Amino acid sequence: MIDPEIIDTLVVKNTSKIVFFIMDGLGGLPQADTGKTELETARTPNLDALAARSVCGLLDPVGYGVTPGSGPAHFALFGYDPVRNNVGRGILEGAGIDFPMTEKDLLIRLNFATIDRAGLIIDRRAGRIDTETNRRICSALRDHVRLEGVEVIFEPVKEHRALLVLRADRLREEIEETDPQKTGLPPLPPKATVPEAVETESLLVDLITQAKKVLAGEPRANMILLRGYAKYRRFPSITERFGLNPLAIASYPMYRGIARLLGMNVLTSTNTIEDEIAALEENYGRHDFFFVHVKPTDSRGEDGDFAAKVKVIEQVDALLPRVTGLNPEVLVVTGDHSTPASLASHSWHPVPAILAANTCRPDRVERFGERDCLCGGLGRMPTVHLMGLALAHARRLEKFGA
Repeated sequence: MIDPEIIDTLVVKNTSKIVFFIMDGLGGLPQADTGKTELETARTPNLDALAARSVCGLLDPVGYGVTPGSGPAHFALFGYDPVRNNVGRGILEGAGIDFPMTEKDLLIRLNFATIDRAGLIIDRRAGRIDTETNRRICSALRDHVRLEGVEVIFEPVKEHRALLVLRADRLREEIEETDPQKTGLPPLPPKATVPEAVETESLLVDLITQAKKVLAGEPRANMILLRGYAKYRRFPSITERFGLNPLAIASYPMYRGIARLLGMNVLTSTNTIEDEIAALEENYGRHDFFFVHVKPTDSRGEDGDFAAKVKVIEQVDALLPRVTGLNPEVLVVTGDHSTPASLASHSWHPVPAILAANTCRPDRVERFGERDCLCGGLGRMPTVHLMGLALAHARRLEKFGA
């Protein structure tokens, strides 16, 4: 397979516009009674019409059989090798809230969770507590949790998500996560995976013990789960690589964080899908690459709510004419990964995709769904090559070789 970074050497600038409209967790699995996925169940006349005049296919975010996290899945969407550029989710959360990161920082994604009297997890997301409760709890943790020789910072992100930062010279990121990914189990211990990380492991054990005491009186958020340990690193920007002037429109901080790490301009004022579409319209004349991120498809999939995920897809379909009405030279509609409601989690299944452009060869797909896209002209390909295709259709790549 050709190295995706070959496109960096072929970039030419023009005024064409590219829109990546990403429905997080879009891919699904069929219901037993209907044999249809969430996308196939939804009424999507506008997405179907777009698919009928475009080229479609299926995307593998990382590789066959690999279930991706949101970070590598999005890095692949933007043309960054998801394996070589894999980072812990902590750095994404930090960038998402514009936290001033330093090279001394160990950044950790923190989930508030609910445990019972036996110490078993009964809700990994603490009932999705509201963000104001999150702020109050983070304030209490900042006031009471102390580690010798280490600055400890708790920052609220959104709902049950927070950012934990340990700031010192000697910290390491090679620590196992404490979230077992299932209820009915106790939190896992933060174990070092290399000898150099044993000191960091000890610090985290102490921190978790202190945090548990601080949270003991909380009705739902009475425990913390640690994920995505990461030390800060810099990535070449989308502008440096592809000559684009990008704008990210996303309601969830982590996805704004991915965008910031890749040098995108980021809007922070959107909360709903309607807000995001309005922001795209308002800013359309100021940029030439747009990343529009829809989170609820993924959230409803993770909740295991098939019907609710269907409704989100139908809501997007109703708003789609406002996107197509802008007439971008290239419009990509896809997801970062699959989140089937039947699994209530990310999965390894490929993601349906539409690439609409005046320069594409329309295939015979007439409906946007997993089965239909399997027969599309894009075939089944690694997501990391999507950006190269989009740039080519936007006439932003020159010929390779003599």
